[in-house]
Amino acid sequence: MNKERLTIPQYVMALAHVASLRSEDPYRKVGAAALDHDNRVIGTAYNGLAPGYDAPEGFWDDRDKRQKYMLHAEVNLCSLFKRGEARVIATTTMPCTACMQTLCAYGVEEIYYEEEYKASDASEIAAIYGVKLEQVTSFPKAVF
Repeated sequence: MNKERLTIPQYVMALAHVASLRSEDPYRKVGAAALDHDNRVIGTAYNGLAPGYDAPEGFWDDRDKRQKYMLHAEVNLCSLFKRGEARVIATTTMPCTACMQTLCAYGVEEIYYEEEYKASDASEIAAIYGVKLEQVTSFPKAVF
């Protein structure tokens, strides 16, 4: 047996990291991954524009102006499963307040993240709803 086997938090964080590499956002690449109750992968997602939307030239130049059009990785991920199907979620950045609310509404039990997001109320929301929210910084990262 391999003693170097990844833990579930490390595994799902590695998947989220790989998903972040697909983000088209030049300023902030966020990835997310979901596992079901048997720790099988439900899906992966990343922050970006709505499927099928081709950004016009210059769209990416003004970060503040285009930010309101970006779909967060967690929202894109939740579009891939029904409420109660995902037990574990990992995201490369702590969910923002709205995404944390969404993940709670979807019945997610455990959420792992790599980077802190100071402007988020995720910790407080997790405590109220009994959701495990934990930072994971040690996991394999894909480098290209």
